Amino acid sequence: MSTPSNTAAPLDALIVGAGFAGLYMLHRLRHSGFNARIVEAGSGAGGTWFWNRYPGARVDIESMQYSYKFSDELAQAWDWSERYATQPELLTYVAHVIERFNLADGIQYNTRVNRASFNDATGLWDVATSDGKTVTARHCIMATGCLSSTNEPKFPGQDSFKGDTWHTGRWPKEGVDFTGKTVAVIGTGSSAIQSIPEIAKQAKRLYVLQRTANFSVPAHNQPLDPAYVADIKANYHDLRARGLAQPLAYDINLNPKLATEMSPAEIRAELDARWAWGGLPIYGAFADLLVDPNTNQLVAEYMREKIRSIVKDKATAELLCPTATFGCKRVCVDTGYYQTYNLPHVSLVDISKIGVEEIIPTGVRAGGQTIECDAIVFATGFDAMTGSLDRIDIRGRGGEALKDKWAAGPITYLGLMSAGFPNLYTITGPGSPSVLTNMIMSIEQHVDFITDCLEYLRAHGIAHIEAQHDAELAWGDHVQEVANGTLLYSCNSWYLGANVPGKPRVFMPYLGFPAYAEKCREVAAKGYEGFALSAV
Repeated sequence: MSTPSNTAAPLDALIVGAGFAGLYMLHRLRHSGFNARIVEAGSGAGGTWFWNRYPGARVDIESMQYSYKFSDELAQAWDWSERYATQPELLTYVAHVIERFNLADGIQYNTRVNRASFNDATGLWDVATSDGKTVTARHCIMATGCLSSTNEPKFPGQDSFKGDTWHTGRWPKEGVDFTGKTVAVIGTGSSAIQSIPEIAKQAKRLYVLQRTANFSVPAHNQPLDPAYVADIKANYHDLRARGLAQPLAYDINLNPKLATEMSPAEIRAELDARWAWGGLPIYGAFADLLVDPNTNQLVAEYMREKIRSIVKDKATAELLCPTATFGCKRVCVDTGYYQTYNLPHVSLVDISKIGVEEIIPTGVRAGGQTIECDAIVFATGFDAMTGSLDRIDIRGRGGEALKDKWAAGPITYLGLMSAGFPNLYTITGPGSPSVLTNMIMSIEQHVDFITDCLEYLRAHGIAHIEAQHDAELAWGDHVQEVANGTLLYSCNSWYLGANVPGKPRVFMPYLGFPAYAEKCREVAAKGYEGFALSAV
């Protein structure tokens, strides 16, 4: 599409990002008669799934639920091929959505937002982009994603390495051939757990450098049975309703019983059934899983027992057994991860006591040893939830920088807005359920809220809306209070930003989707309680 000029009439809304959030936001706003446009840094749409194309990349929510629900026609027309969709299939789905809803002419690719400034004189947002243009809009909507900004490592000597280096979050489109190579993978989070079995299929030798072991459950991925798909499509509304009534906005067949109400045999049967089914429904095993340390320890020990039964080398198995609270880090979903360590050319290197000391021209010094390799894969994850916003110079009233306001941790009302930044919205921002849920359901809930809000403002002749300072402080306290009532604070996780050096330790997502969605409905019903609305 054509590049907007500096003199173009102001947009009703500029949307930053063409992932699942940005695309649905564009569709909703256009349907409501708003003049909206997306600017996207990448050369294509898909957000997280555009950038994350490492080997083995696939969603950890079952594909029949990890999909838009806003259109019955789309849900009935689209057929997923596997239980857990691969990254390429997710991009195919995105392309289908763009075509079906005629969104292509509203997306400008290869355009990064450098600065977004609220103009106190005009009451509009001036958004400077990488093509040298400035776009002016009444509303600025950040659909920048929670897991799209890579956590780039800065190890001593990193530039000296003579081989190839790759980051799982910036994998080349053409892929990487590791045939005949000795490879070192740094990290054992979700990206690593998905990619390591695939890299092992090619590499001559594979070293996995692990600082902290993570819990992972088998996906039991398989092609979708047409009869199973037909049954879901015939009852899609019921499936969605069940999911939206659960904390993860995902139907995990939640067991309402506490483990303390069950016999040892019943507990074992419940866990065996969850393991056999696979995936994140393990979270639903017991109602007190994330609040009762004893119940949590039962599940954690069950998982460790499974790891020991799969990994043949006892020492390796023990290193792979996490000691942390189950679920305080997002549980991973894998295909053959633990089995990979039974291969003779795969070695696990413990770097928990002595981390990565330095990168040398021929490899890595880590864990007290030197590992010679031809290629290094940095599976070091993301600067989650706030990283993409921090990379944009966002300025509110009086030129206040959002990054400065959030220096001690993000401050938002409902994860949607921040005081001093009128008409600036953060889809699935910190302080909302976001990464603790089926993201597409959280995205749709936020997009619907924002669209309804803009319609309300238009109908009532209101020019600006922003969070009230006391409301955002109270909400921030509530988010932390809810987290403190669980075991989620009990380990260093990316939920707290603990994987990024120097990042403030604040629990960023909100646990409990149904309660959150109800709160948003109440706020809107009360004329956007907690927000300041003004006609000028």
